[in-house]
Amino acid sequence: MPDLLGSFKSGFGPKATLFLVSSMANTKCKLNINRSDTVMIGEISYKLKTPRNPELVPVKHISDSLPQTVVQHLRWIMQKDLLGQDVFLIGPPGPLRRSIAMQYLELTKREVEYVALSRDTTETDLKQRREIRSGTAFYIDQCAVRAATQGRVLVLEGLEKAERNVLPVLNNLLENREMQLEDGRFLMSSERYDKLLQEHTKEELDSWKIVRVSENFRVIALGLPVPKYKGNPLDPPLRSRFQARDVYYLPFKVCLRITSLSNTNHFPVNKMVSQLLSLATTLCSQESASLGLPDFPVDNLLPALHVLNAFPMLSSQQLIQRLYPYNSILGKDGRTAVEGVLGRFELLDGLRQPAPSAILSVSRTKDLEGHADVSLCVADKEITFQVPADWLHAVPTFISTPSHAQLMAEMMQSHMVKDICLIGAKGCGKSVIAREFAEMLGYSIEPLMLYQDMTARDLLQQRYTLPNGDTAWRPSPLVTAALEGKLLLLDGIHRVNLGTLAVLSRLLHDRELDLYDGTRLLRWDRYQTLKEQLQLSDQQLQERSIFPIHPSFRVLALAEPPVVGASSSRGQQQWLGPELLTMFLYHTVSPMARAEEMDLIQGLTRGVPKEAAEQLLHLTHSLRETNDPTAQSLASSLSTRQLLRICRRLSQYPEESVAHAVNKACLSRFLPSLARASLQKSLANCSLQDTPDSAELSRDFSCSIKDGMLTIGNVSAPVYSAAEKMKVPDVLFYDNPQHMMVMEDMLKDFLLGEHLLLVGNQGVGKNKIVDRFLHLLNRPREYLQLHRDTTVQTLTLQPSVRDGIIMYEDSPLVKAVKLGYILLIDEADKAPTNVTCILKTLVESGEMILADGRRIISEAEGRPNTIVMHPDFRMLVLANRPGFPFLGNDFFGALGDIFSCHAVDNPKPQAELAMLKQYGPDVPDSTLQKLVAAFGDLRSMADQGTITYPYSTREVVNIVKHLQKFPGEGLANVVRNVFDFDSYNKDTREVLIEALHKHGIPIGAKPSSVKLAKE
Repeated sequence: MPDLLGSFKSGFGPKATLFLVSSMANTKCKLNINRSDTVMIGEISYKLKTPRNPELVPVKHISDSLPQTVVQHLRWIMQKDLLGQDVFLIGPPGPLRRSIAMQYLELTKREVEYVALSRDTTETDLKQRREIRSGTAFYIDQCAVRAATQGRVLVLEGLEKAERNVLPVLNNLLENREMQLEDGRFLMSSERYDKLLQEHTKEELDSWKIVRVSENFRVIALGLPVPKYKGNPLDPPLRSRFQARDVYYLPFKVCLRITSLSNTNHFPVNKMVSQLLSLATTLCSQESASLGLPDFPVDNLLPALHVLNAFPMLSSQQLIQRLYPYNSILGKDGRTAVEGVLGRFELLDGLRQPAPSAILSVSRTKDLEGHADVSLCVADKEITFQVPADWLHAVPTFISTPSHAQLMAEMMQSHMVKDICLIGAKGCGKSVIAREFAEMLGYSIEPLMLYQDMTARDLLQQRYTLPNGDTAWRPSPLVTAALEGKLLLLDGIHRVNLGTLAVLSRLLHDRELDLYDGTRLLRWDRYQTLKEQLQLSDQQLQERSIFPIHPSFRVLALAEPPVVGASSSRGQQQWLGPELLTMFLYHTVSPMARAEEMDLIQGLTRGVPKEAAEQLLHLTHSLRETNDPTAQSLASSLSTRQLLRICRRLSQYPEESVAHAVNKACLSRFLPSLARASLQKSLANCSLQDTPDSAELSRDFSCSIKDGMLTIGNVSAPVYSAAEKMKVPDVLFYDNPQHMMVMEDMLKDFLLGEHLLLVGNQGVGKNKIVDRFLHLLNRPREYLQLHRDTTVQTLTLQPSVRDGIIMYEDSPLVKAVKLGYILLIDEADKAPTNVTCILKTLVESGEMILADGRRIISEAEGRPNTIVMHPDFRMLVLANRPGFPFLGNDFFGALGDIFSCHAVDNPKPQAELAMLKQYGPDVPDSTLQKLVAAFGDLRSMADQGTITYPYSTREVVNIVKHLQKFPGEGLANVVRNVFDFDSYNKDTREVLIEALHKHGIPIGAKPSSVKLAKE
């Protein structure tokens, strides 16, 4: 390969040979578009043409110094371009391949049509899409057709993300430059078209709907090699139409030269730079891949170096944790392997070097708009640097702890250079830290709750119809945040499919975005350059659908830790792979130390009994610190969020026992026997025993309404004055002490402003309890039943068509939020947890975005298209307990810690007997007692696992109702109404017959049962 450094020629005569490495910036100015110009790389020359739409030519992609490797890639692309061939740049994740493609297009002044492929990409995104204007449907050309007819270059990124059999629509266009379009037109290659033009007139060809494909049309595809990375392998017919080029990471020496150019503090940072590069090169090698280590994000070394320049004393190990959080993504063997490499390159200095301890001040930068001066304290030195900011408002409701102060200081450093991702367990305070971070810098937050079946359209733009029936596109919160310079909060990045997230990679790497309606968002400086070059005003550029991304715009992602070695079949996945590593700098929210958590609890819940709080923390930290997986799963139910809820309640009701609160938070009634025993043992070790005293058992659980006050047991609450009497439930309910205890417990939490979750087996009276509870409080309710096919859209809106226009009607959820009703969500465990997880933002921050673009907010801000949440709105959620034989999803596991949980059980024998007497006053007492005793036995068998079906009160009540109405029928006959379900399962049937015979209920036709009947 000839040396290409000094071989960039332009058509200015012999003196215009320029150094591509050093003086690229000057060259760009001298590429005179008005003359017949030539670009030369090595011996290969390309004649420049004047672009028809100069605003579509990439700008500011070529750096001042182009490395030899990149120049050779550009030379190869130019060769293929001159041959008229389409190219495929294949290589590891990161922005390098896209950057090379854009540099080539900028060099040759070519217009670009860019499309990021995802698993949601369809044929219409590539060819033609139907739109409706004033009642008429017509087709609009999409990227591939526009590029072919206008002679542009089509850049397809992420071919491995597209579903199989979508991309073959391009096969004929790639091979023969032909394509049949939906609107009847036919694209034809330029040679054939020009031949026909010699024999026919242009009008004839137009009447035959033949369209010429420009001879300048090319395709540049960018993809990852599959199987090394996740994705769909290339379809052989598609693969054969491309010329491939491996674009690997830049060589070590090249990276070293680039990084040393950007480095101002030469020593000791230079030494660390070469060590970091050695680490990166090692972790990207074949040997590391065979150990199962994901690639190191080489492209993020440059932003990390800017942080090092500002903080030369920063520990390299802390920096590596942000680039490559190996403690979170790898198992024990992987961690050992990485630490071995770190040791080899002398990068294990985490303990020796000081971490930034706190943020000292944040103030507005005087001479720079949209920036803030931040001062950090590092090793007793004060260091000030500038970060993007937005300056709106700040509200101090955050209690800082030393570990959180350090995390904030580290986030500030990363915020200076790149977008951030916070990794932390459920309920550890990620959202609170993110909000505090935003408020420090005066950002307004744009929260976006991510869910599993989210599509690329949900992320970027959605179709909707205007009142006159025309179709239009509505920008998503992500796009508005980018244009207005907000902080975009991506909550739950671990849930979204990687093929959907891929559409954001260009936004996160280059701050550029192409939307479905043809709008282009450009990085601020590129937009300004374009404006100056083309001498256009903002207005003119916006008419051409080009908008700038605000320079203050930043993305903050929140995620739960990756599950090491998990298969995606269980919904858990190792989501943090090589591709995502290149998109963010990572910070881990470590669990708080006990003293810190104590300060936090006492700061946020004034009046909590100190002894109770200490006992609670002692238990929680003992569970968190064990190596026993059972105990660790229990600890996840006692997150910081849940501890704060328990302490809020203890501060109101100090006489309650801590053990009762812990059992309730962990739903110990429905834990597997091993986990329950482990919890009881831990409670005993911390000397926390839940012994209901005799006074509690004999206490009178009655309810009364007097002078507008409802009293249940010892708790009183005002009765609501409801405008909508029809919506207040009214249900037949016989009071019994156990259900009264549950209702008293619910009322305590209800008065504290909590949303409630009731979990129990089938038929134990969950709906009855809730309806009775709301009836007593006189609260109107909206009812929502979930099922397997519930989607995020159906939860929030119900589309209907009126006069040919799609109208969205509010779902019960939106009505309840607007009017301050109680939203009763039934069968919550039947819907996929990735759908119900959007309730999290509604419960936590009172915010939610609806499918029609409106948003629910907690307090009035005067923004358009908003619904203010009524202060009386509350959610009551009902779910079956997790585990067999219930076939639902683990709602409690996914969302249990944002609700106050109550376990509902069958009534105790005495209470059940009293209740059955009210249902069957004429049924003999002896019969009722037999039923209660028999069913009590069957339930304990179900708890022990002898039988699978948990027989409930509902079944006994149905038997008693039958006996009351038809007293002549024998008991043996009537109990069959319940047990015939099991008549074909031999083992279960024998167990049942034995249990029922023991209590004198004749069932099953054996001689022994006949004797029983005679008696």
